[in-house]
Amino acid sequence: MAWKKRYYCTSCGYDAYIYEGRGLFRQEITAICCGGCKSIQNLVVGGIIADVAPSFRSEVGRLCLHCGSDDIRIWDKHTCPKCGGLMEYTGEKEFWT
Repeated sequence: MAWKKRYYCTSCGYDAYIYEGRGLFRQEITAICCGGCKSIQNLVVGGIIADVAPSFRSEVGRLCLHCGSDDIRIWDKHTCPKCGGLMEYTGEKEFWT
């Protein structure tokens, strides 16, 4: 079971949806921050797909889904990638499978 959550930057207004929990095929969704396009993206990691495609076993060597940059890191759930301000969880949450 997983949740889709909305985060909002109190400084510049940037918002992003991230996923927490596990998907139907045991995969995790990891929120990454891209230094190239200054966005937050969700990467599928592990689960059944990792059994077939070893590159999905971790975030190492992965690229940003938006711009293709390799300048990615796991997002800290606080820092805005656009301006460096504070991003807060809005309380908006949806169940996702």
